Amino acid sequence: MRLKRQMEQNESHIISRVLAGRTEEFAYFLDTYGQAVFTLIVRMVSSEEDAEELAQDTFMKAYEHLGSFYGESSFSTWIYRIAYNTALSFLRKRKGREVVIDETFWNTVSETEVDEALDDDSEERIELLRQALAQLSAEERALVTLFYEKGKTVQELTEISGLSVSNVKVKLHRVRKKLYILMQKED
Repeated sequence: MRLKRQMEQNESHIISRVLAGRTEEFAYFLDTYGQAVFTLIVRMVSSEEDAEELAQDTFMKAYEHLGSFYGESSFSTWIYRIAYNTALSFLRKRKGREVVIDETFWNTVSETEVDEALDDDSEERIELLRQALAQLSAEERALVTLFYEKGKTVQELTEISGLSVSNVKVKLHRVRKKLYILMQKED
């Protein structure tokens, strides 16, 4: 926690210096968050080429609006929100198909089954999980990536996505079940 606070204070000083005209110091944010932002976007849009362009757009927007960052959340949460919204805007223009699962399936799946399937780290299960992840909507892939891979809290996910706490919890719960169901279909 102490290290996180020091990092936030350091970032606060860098932001102040960038806003004061030392624009070259913005490179710190590219170096620190570039790969993470790219990873989130590529998971959402499923194209490295598009993700590279959208990551650049994300950092341009962050730079242009740096004066509106007030430190109410961490810089990483703020930049993820910009990346999330940039990718969603891009995807809305492209409108892809989304896998819809019949409501009756949701109720037949137990938490134990889901936990066992998602905790199995055999190569076969990991490949099934990878295929299932590819079938999720962009929003679902973003939530999974941010929560499980990047370690963002539910509260941080609400700040990034603009969803309520209860909505984020429900979506994460449903995504786990959806992954399980998709993995069973592939198996």
